[in-house]
Amino acid sequence: MPFSKLGLKPELISALTDKGYTAPTPIQTQSIPIIMAGKDVVAAAQTGTGKTAAFVLPILQKLNNGHTLRGKRIRSLILVPTRELAIQVHENIEAYSKNIELTSMAMYGGTDIDEQKRRLINGVDVLVATPGRLLDMAHQRALHFDELKVVVLDEADRMLDMGFGNDIRDILDRLPHERQSLLFSATLSRDVEDLSVDLTEYGPNGDVVEIRVTPKTEAATSVSQWMIGVDKDTRSALLSHLIKEEQWDQALIFVEQKHVAAKLVAQLAKRDIEADSIHGDRSQAQREHVLNRFKSGELKFLVATGVAARGIDIGKLSRVLNYDLPFKPEEYIHRIGRTGRAGASGEAISFVTWGDFKKLCAIESRLDHLLERREIEGFKARKAVPISILNYVPKSQR
Repeated sequence: MPFSKLGLKPELISALTDKGYTAPTPIQTQSIPIIMAGKDVVAAAQTGTGKTAAFVLPILQKLNNGHTLRGKRIRSLILVPTRELAIQVHENIEAYSKNIELTSMAMYGGTDIDEQKRRLINGVDVLVATPGRLLDMAHQRALHFDELKVVVLDEADRMLDMGFGNDIRDILDRLPHERQSLLFSATLSRDVEDLSVDLTEYGPNGDVVEIRVTPKTEAATSVSQWMIGVDKDTRSALLSHLIKEEQWDQALIFVEQKHVAAKLVAQLAKRDIEADSIHGDRSQAQREHVLNRFKSGELKFLVATGVAARGIDIGKLSRVLNYDLPFKPEEYIHRIGRTGRAGASGEAISFVTWGDFKKLCAIESRLDHLLERREIEGFKARKAVPISILNYVPKSQR
């Protein structure tokens, strides 16, 4: 089905064609008509399914009406968890809206707040913001919400994981009751569902539509997933071996802690492999520089903490590697969603130590299948990872 069947204006369809989009994804097919009809939406959509366009396109269509903004006002607010995601979403908005007259901006911490205040003086049609910086602006009366028509919570599960729950509810209390509310999340956990109730509290009765584009345990079928049992002290050597022997072209490498990211970059450098890292201690300018190098292909190997990597969008990323296995199965699914995007094939590899056994069982239980196990010659683990328990249940849930 072409985008024209969804009722989008020719100006938007032309911009999509220029980006190489030929047909809507399932989340776009289901969401766009409902959002354009004015209903509140709560949607479960994994990374890489086209969810940004699913809410941005109908918002652009609804707001493209020649309305004149008053100073310091916004008409649409998109809340995101990280600076990187704010930048990514704003880049998409700029691309989609190039044929229509709308203003937009991304607003996040770590940059000059005075410059952002100046951008808001004349008002902005679509504002993409992180919760902390938005509240700073609201407290300083640098923007007002009385003309807001649509609010979006993007990656709601991640925002809650990062501790933004109270900030989000503070923001919602400041917004007009007469608004359209949209929530997009990779998972609809109990906490996310509670937040969705607060978000859509003032919506017309019966106008909240829930959309799920994939079963709750499903990961992207275009991603080949496998694991290697390894000792903790041989992981960097194993990674170097795989990069060289398998001639990896590019990889996004996930770690749990920022000091591990810096250490791994140094270890790879000693083996003549150039890598760089992004984590919470790096400045916004540094992070943007590193991300741009990675996106352009100049930098082949990027080491990132899970939070810092939020918002990385590379159309043909070959593989991701879990150097550290994440604590939550949902985070595993988020991570592997960075490859195999928009139907392309990808590869997700996980290094698993003996101490990771419970985390592995939880991930495989969530996926409802075991990960393929491979052994690399010369790197057999001294302490083997036990056979997985597919129906593993954490003690806290028993």
